[in-house]
Amino acid sequence: LKQIEIEDIPVSKKIETVDEILAMLDELIGMDVVKKSVRDLCQSIQNNQKRKEMGLAAENPKVHMVLTGNPGTGKTTLARILGKLFNSIGLLSSDKVIECDRSKIVAKYVGHTAQNMQRLCDDATGGILFIDEVYTLATDDFGHEATDTLMKRMEDDRGKFVVVVAGYENKMNEWMSTNEGLASRFTHHIHIDDYNATELYEL
Repeated sequence: LKQIEIEDIPVSKKIETVDEILAMLDELIGMDVVKKSVRDLCQSIQNNQKRKEMGLAAENPKVHMVLTGNPGTGKTTLARILGKLFNSIGLLSSDKVIECDRSKIVAKYVGHTAQNMQRLCDDATGGILFIDEVYTLATDDFGHEATDTLMKRMEDDRGKFVVVVAGYENKMNEWMSTNEGLASRFTHHIHIDDYNATELYEL
């Protein structure tokens, strides 16, 4: 069972406009609360941009996100859609989504983990850095090194890329507690519920 993936869409149906991207979001089974949250976020960003265009005071939006839910609920698919959406509305200069997990971040030797995280952030500049099962970085010193490096890049390169982290809801607090500033960095939290019987039938 899986949701429709972006790469499943034929080239002739390349997603370009906000309406097309939101229509793709609507095609996902279930996720009613998620769809509303994404629309609200999109509207908030666009309103902020309009205020700037009119010369009114408007802060640059802080958009780093936490996606929670069980495996198979569509977190990765949602991150890819967000990449296209944020690019379409002008929040990001690219629709790329750099996907990684602990295996691509943590190295065998002290110092190398920080280098891996720096490289991933560099690769994600202009787009989204998506870290799946991010709570696994809470288990040891290597994970803490990765988290500290990520925190510094989120501060130093504010507005240059968006970080989206994902994992089980009950384990995310373990990771958040490893650094005092983490919770304040992630301004948007979206939980994806498991599918009910009707939705599973549709899938």
